[in-house]
Amino acid sequence: MSNIPLMPKATAVWLVDNTALTFEQIGDFCKLHPLEVKGIADGEVAQGIKGLDPISTGQLSRDEITVAEQNPDRRLKLLESKVRLPEQKKRRGPRYTPVSRRHDRPNAILWLLRNHAELKDAQIIRLVGTTKSTIQSIRERTHWNSAQLSPMDPVTLGLCSQIDLDLEVQRAAKDRPATAIEDRGATLLPADVTTGHDDIEEAPKGRESLDLETVFAKLGGSKKNENEDDDED
Repeated sequence: MSNIPLMPKATAVWLVDNTALTFEQIGDFCKLHPLEVKGIADGEVAQGIKGLDPISTGQLSRDEITVAEQNPDRRLKLLESKVRLPEQKKRRGPRYTPVSRRHDRPNAILWLLRNHAELKDAQIIRLVGTTKSTIQSIRERTHWNSAQLSPMDPVTLGLCSQIDLDLEVQRAAKDRPATAIEDRGATLLPADVTTGHDDIEEAPKGRESLDLETVFAKLGGSKKNENEDDDED
C-alpha cells in the first residue's frame, strides 16, 4: 500500500484551509516540502486547485487531526483503506503493432526466419506481434501474398527495438543445444606413435642372417680381388 494520500496537493490545500496543522505536518503527510505548503497558504502555489477532504475519502480521521493539532511534533498517519483492490497482473501477449505498420509484419517475419532461424515462434510473436498460423504460412510459402513478400529488418520497420531483438537472439542461443563436432576425416598420427619402436615390424631372422652373409661375402670378395691385383703388380 502506498503511504501517499490521493491527490497530495489538493489534500494539502484542504488541510491548510481547514486545520491548524503546521506546514511540516502537512508536508510530511502529503509528501511535499514545507516551503511548498507555505506557498499554498500564501496563495502562491496550487492556485485553482480545489481542496480534497481526506476525512471523507477515508484517509484521515477527525480524531487524528485533533491530536496532531495539539502536538506539533506528531506526524499524521494515513488510514488503511478498507477496500482492497486486486493487483492487476501485467498482461503478457502479442506486442501491439500500429495499424500503419501491420502490412509490414509479413516482410519482417520472413526476415527473421531467414536471418535468425534459431528463434522460436513465440519469440517472433513477441517481437512483431503476429500469430503462429501466420508464421507457419510464411515459412511454408502458403501465405496469400508470398510472391510479393521481401525480407525486411523489423528494427528498421519500427516493429521492435534492436535491444529486444538482441535479447531474443541471446535467449535462443542459450536454449540451442551444443552442435556436435563434425567429422573432418583422417588426420596425421601423433609423433610418439609414428616414431615408436614398438610399431616397427622386425624382419625375419633368416632373412637378416642371409643378407648379412651376402654383404660380408661381397665385401670379402672385393678385398680378395684387390690383394690379387697388388700381387700381380
